[in-house]
Amino acid sequence: MSTSPIRAVLTDIEGTTSSISFVKDVLFPYARSRLKDFVAEHAAEPAVAEALAEARDLAKRPDLNAEETAELLAAWIDEDRKAKPLKSLQGMIWEDGYRSGVLKGDIYPDVVEKLTAWKADGLSLYVYSSGSVLAQKLIFGFTNAGDLTPLFSGYFDTAIGSKLEASSYIAIAAEIGFSPSEILFLSDNTKELDAARDAGMATIGLDRGEVVIPPDTTHPIVTDFNAIDAKAGTVA
Repeated sequence: MSTSPIRAVLTDIEGTTSSISFVKDVLFPYARSRLKDFVAEHAAEPAVAEALAEARDLAKRPDLNAEETAELLAAWIDEDRKAKPLKSLQGMIWEDGYRSGVLKGDIYPDVVEKLTAWKADGLSLYVYSSGSVLAQKLIFGFTNAGDLTPLFSGYFDTAIGSKLEASSYIAIAAEIGFSPSEILFLSDNTKELDAARDAGMATIGLDRGEVVIPPDTTHPIVTDFNAIDAKAGTVA
């Protein structure tokens, strides 16, 4: 339970605001299927060229051409490797898909309702996800409920640090200008919740039925956003 009035809500995406299956079964396969063609079509563009160069640096393979680098990145997708250049390229491919209308951000209805209400109630809303900031803006920007990005005051990815380290949450609090005790963090991952609580944040876990929540967790657990009293930082 928070000992300070909550002024901001910091939320995870996958398994919290959106289904894990959307990311796993829709977004990742879409990027995987488009990767080689996208690189072939856009390799000369500065952002794509930079990502390809970063991938070669990470692999210590400066000899790879664009096609070979795309094959390397495809292998990283299959390995579920969390590499910055891969995330960058996935974000660009997803942007094409969202803007063409092929992809729509999968946001739970209760999330749309409560985020809108919390924003209207004066709370500042932020996102912290392992996906890139671009990917975060896309999933909230192109939803069946419309563009939700105006609800948010900022986005954070692992450039600020690991989601399993308390220092990352302390850094986020410093950047948005609130005390950690004034921030409520929402996630389906109890290790992330542990780190946020160690940083001084209020925490509530989401159980959307897609992950196993440890029975001994000491975080409040809810099944949807309707059960959250955000300003109090507690279960309603």
